[in-house]
Amino acid sequence: MPVDTDTVKRKVLVVDDEESLLDMVSSALRFVGYDVATEATGFDALRAVKKSPPDLVILDVNLPDVDGFEVCRKIRRDGHEVPVIFLTARDDPSDLRTGFGHGADDYLTKPFSLEELSLRIEAILRRVNGAEGEIHRLTHGSLMLDEDAHQVFVDGEEVELSPTEFRLLHYLLLNPGRALSKLQILDYVWEYDFDGDAGIVETYVSYLRKKLGTTDHIKTVRGIGYMLRPVS
Repeated sequence: MPVDTDTVKRKVLVVDDEESLLDMVSSALRFVGYDVATEATGFDALRAVKKSPPDLVILDVNLPDVDGFEVCRKIRRDGHEVPVIFLTARDDPSDLRTGFGHGADDYLTKPFSLEELSLRIEAILRRVNGAEGEIHRLTHGSLMLDEDAHQVFVDGEEVELSPTEFRLLHYLLLNPGRALSKLQILDYVWEYDFDGDAGIVETYVSYLRKKLGTTDHIKTVRGIGYMLRPVS
């Protein structure tokens, strides 16, 4: 599905040492309207992100110099909040946890369809960019989320969140005091069927609690999912 030609082309960086896959993915994304750059190593990818930050990175886990997990960690450490989609030939839950733990926004196991990749890219860019021109601030006790500036504050101190962590907190703030099921959270935060893997919600709630500095804000509702605790 072509991207909107009335908008500025979104730049996607594709990083993979498998030349045939790199060519296939980059050609497909250019065909639907993306501005695509490619790199074959982790260090080259880091240099590319620093020199000209893309709108999204597609990152292979198994790179010849430094693995994709470390590349993503360094991207986040350097302050770049660019969305990252991991590609991997391994279907291991521990890899999934590691990838999301280093700041990834999505994960695709090889082989995958180009249509699925394109849909996931569109979903991520849509939720990251959001509706322009609207200014909203959501507050809940000591929490404040600024939708326009894409910032989160706890007791007046800014907390750095990844795009997916931000989206998760945003959904909880939109539903204060309401128990949200893991499937509801998957549908809102990831915007597609995540093969029923509700475990990723647990993982991201854990990350979000750590970022917020306490477990008090987000309550586990046994047998259902999660909710923001009522403000006392």
